[in-house]
Amino acid sequence: MATVSALPPGPRWPTPLTTLGWMTRPFPYLERCRERYGDTFTLRIAREAPWVFVSHPDAVKQVFTGDPRLLHAGEANGILRPILGHHSVLLLDDDRHLTQRKLMLPAFHGERMQRYGDLMTAIGEREVASWPRGGDVELAPRMQALTLEVILRAIFGVDEGERLHRLRAALRTAMEVTTDPKTVAGLVLRGYERMERHPRLRAALDPVDALLADEIHRRRAAADLDERDDILSLLVQARHEDGSPMSDIELRDELMTLLVAGHETTATGLAWALERLVRHPAALERLREEVLAGDEEYLDAVVKETLRLRPVLAIVLRKLMAPMEIAGHRLPAGVNVVPCIYLMHRREDIYPDARAFRPERFLERPAGTYTWIPFGGGVRRCLGASFALFEMKTVLAAVVRGATLRPADPASERTRRRAITHAPARGAQVTVAAQAPARPPVSQPA
Repeated sequence: MATVSALPPGPRWPTPLTTLGWMTRPFPYLERCRERYGDTFTLRIAREAPWVFVSHPDAVKQVFTGDPRLLHAGEANGILRPILGHHSVLLLDDDRHLTQRKLMLPAFHGERMQRYGDLMTAIGEREVASWPRGGDVELAPRMQALTLEVILRAIFGVDEGERLHRLRAALRTAMEVTTDPKTVAGLVLRGYERMERHPRLRAALDPVDALLADEIHRRRAAADLDERDDILSLLVQARHEDGSPMSDIELRDELMTLLVAGHETTATGLAWALERLVRHPAALERLREEVLAGDEEYLDAVVKETLRLRPVLAIVLRKLMAPMEIAGHRLPAGVNVVPCIYLMHRREDIYPDARAFRPERFLERPAGTYTWIPFGGGVRRCLGASFALFEMKTVLAAVVRGATLRPADPASERTRRRAITHAPARGAQVTVAAQAPARPPVSQPA
């Protein structure tokens, strides 16, 4: 039975202090809240309607399977509007969201995605070969450079010298600015509308917009458009139900969405995977042996365990458009319901010894739809989830085949915030062995 209409309990601190705790030490803060208030609690964040956190599988299922007309993700993701634009699929709701999602889905079809495997492998092998043997490497920026290269070639379809160089440089600058904690603080404290025209943000995004507009123009005029399989070319050819193509501004916003959602997040996931593996040498050796044998089962488990233990995003958001009962509480319209990825993935009743890095758990039991949620769920599950998982597995395989790694410092790396993502605090520092991994001998026919 639902309780009377009231928000669940939560910290009674002034909103600025609650916001500071969430921004600076989110994971310890969330764990303290669950210890004190249980699976459902309320936080009050600056310039936001109250956030009601849920981390029980039944409550998360309620949210992910609920009527999307009453649970708006687009409105709840407003902090991203100054960067992604007003037409991003992440910021749309109702019919507009479904229409845009349908246009984009074919670009992430499984068979089409597999075509990018050779490209990802080549980029990964080239990156690993550049690491200094016998020296230290900070892997987080290297993974960012690698995933950006995948996006430029597989998603944007740019492979020409000077154009590739200009777009790469502009996107790197834009990502540095948009992931800067100062930018995030501005979005929270100034408000999204004021930040859209902020000089520093515009100085980073305007050059990217100009370059993307040029790429879109070139692609529309390309004589070989029908033969290309990069995602930009597919989106240029996509048609709304009335037969009209996506506008230039729609294409710009969706390209920025793919960049932000598919670059920083995948790079961070890869950095965390390697940060965990070098501190678990038995897991790293098993992964290497199975990759060399052509087996992907343990590779898949490593990726899933990394995203469980070190989720790149801590939460997903839904704004209630009408009163709704969730987790036994009758919640009023206007509040944000927050399925908490981090707290769900730390539940001992679902993941025994939850703080341990143990990929084997996903060989023993498959990932649950409402208990393993690094990509959200329901009709708003990340469009690029399969692409991201495929890229992580492909790149990790290239790394373990091409280099022997050990931690530069035996102490585990803490988490630091990069905009809305949570990355290794020291950048995933490793030492690269002087010798590449020995490959097993090739058996000769009798």
